[in-house]
Amino acid sequence: MLKKMECGSLCTGPVAEGCEHCINGSKMVLLVTGKCGWGCFYCPVSLEKKGLDVIYANEGRVTVDDEIISEAESMDATGTGITGGDPLVVLDRTVHMIELLKDRFGPEHHIHLYTATIDPEKVARLEVAGLDEIRFHPPVSMWTRMQETKLAEIVSSTKMDVGIEVPAIPRKEAELNALISYATSIGVKFVNLNELEFSESNWSMMEEQGYQVRDDVSSAILGSEETARKVMKANRKANIHFCSSSFKDGVQLRRRLIRRAEHICTDYQAITDDGTLVRGYVYTKDVGATMDRLRGLGVEDAMMVTLDGKVEVAPWILEEISTSLDEKCYISEQYPTADGLEVERTPLN
Repeated sequence: MLKKMECGSLCTGPVAEGCEHCINGSKMVLLVTGKCGWGCFYCPVSLEKKGLDVIYANEGRVTVDDEIISEAESMDATGTGITGGDPLVVLDRTVHMIELLKDRFGPEHHIHLYTATIDPEKVARLEVAGLDEIRFHPPVSMWTRMQETKLAEIVSSTKMDVGIEVPAIPRKEAELNALISYATSIGVKFVNLNELEFSESNWSMMEEQGYQVRDDVSSAILGSEETARKVMKANRKANIHFCSSSFKDGVQLRRRLIRRAEHICTDYQAITDDGTLVRGYVYTKDVGATMDRLRGLGVEDAMMVTLDGKVEVAPWILEEISTSLDEKCYISEQYPTADGLEVERTPLN
């Protein structure tokens, strides 16, 4: 029986533990490298990461361990999803990251990992390091030939939760049915079907594969959800979770943003219901003189801070006093992420 979840997602049984952390908004996404040799045509990894040996913790690029720990702490992460590229391309680094997170946050910090590399020896190293859950992402060409891989050997020899995670590709029902049937027969714990999406880096697939977008406000591919539904109904005994495009944005991302915002928001900032930060800015060439004027208008030092070329003031205060200032004043709504992407800017005077 298909169970409806938020924003069009579906499941036939309990979702994977890693998904629980993601749904709660408490999972940090750790991209350990953008390098990958599999060449999947639908890969949505962004251009600043794809094929490059870079490391990102959530939206921010990191270069040292402390930056990874700081990002996890900033959102009070209860788990981490290690992704790429393919994390097994840089196995030593990936093992180090698992050990780093477990050492800092303890064994209860849940870590799951995505890879297309089905290698028992490498998987054993990940388990020794402390990995809790592994999700294999075999290329489409292998979906009907999984018996040729060593997946069964891995499932029978590990205590980790083992799952399959692939996109629900339109017109690939037969291949997906074969993949799920085999996975279920060897004891794979769960199968995740993701709604196929287009991105800046995989846009070429739209014409090459003859895909269309589902609607004007979504990045989802037309027919992906229908494919997932057909496959789930054909494999009723399998534990399958369909994760919709809108679920990722409307539930998972939103909750993670709210969680991070609540941990980093200062006394002179505000949080919206969507988890964005609201900040007030006074742009100036003389920060010191502007601070004095703000104090003269009754603004307490605890409600403002000096930045490069501007003073940040509590937005609710700045809205009241902006007409008394000659400097340009703005309200800025931003994502509470490392890059601080601005969503909207409103002039006050």
